[in-house]
Amino acid sequence: LQKVKNDLEMVLSAIRSKNKQLEEDLRREQQWYEEQKQLLDTLTKTENEKKPEVEQLSTERKEFDDLINKLLKLKSYKKGLLSALGEFLDEHFPLPERGGKTRNKKSSAEPAVKLITLQEILEILINKLKTTPHDPYVKICESFWAPYIELLLRYGIALRHPEDPNRIRLEAFHK
Repeated sequence: LQKVKNDLEMVLSAIRSKNKQLEEDLRREQQWYEEQKQLLDTLTKTENEKKPEVEQLSTERKEFDDLINKLLKLKSYKKGLLSALGEFLDEHFPLPERGGKTRNKKSSAEPAVKLITLQEILEILINKLKTTPHDPYVKICESFWAPYIELLLRYGIALRHPEDPNRIRLEAFHK
């Protein structure tokens, strides 16, 4: 009986130590559970706070994409307009023919300067107006054909400089 009693006491002490170890494990697991629960609550709160910002950013992104699409359409439309203008100018305002009739008999030889087209003159005027709006005047050089300059001035497309008649600028239609 003594031996059985000793064996049972050993089993009882082993079970108690095992029980203490299990209680310690349970306490650690409960502490870990509480930490995870707090972490989940914090993450849920952060998600709820950031959700309107994310929705706002997505709507702003959509608006930005719409603006980019509109800009691309405008660029395409501008390219088409410039192409149509170029075709119109090439057809209706060609450069003078080299071997054609000339009013001045002295100028029957080839001109010393290569003349530029009306489209190129307009491009120079537009680019000058866009790059330096504070000083949009372009000096009239020999490559500008005089009838084209007179055409632009007569129909109010270009204006002469008030002090220097050798400079012109594009009329500011956008103002």
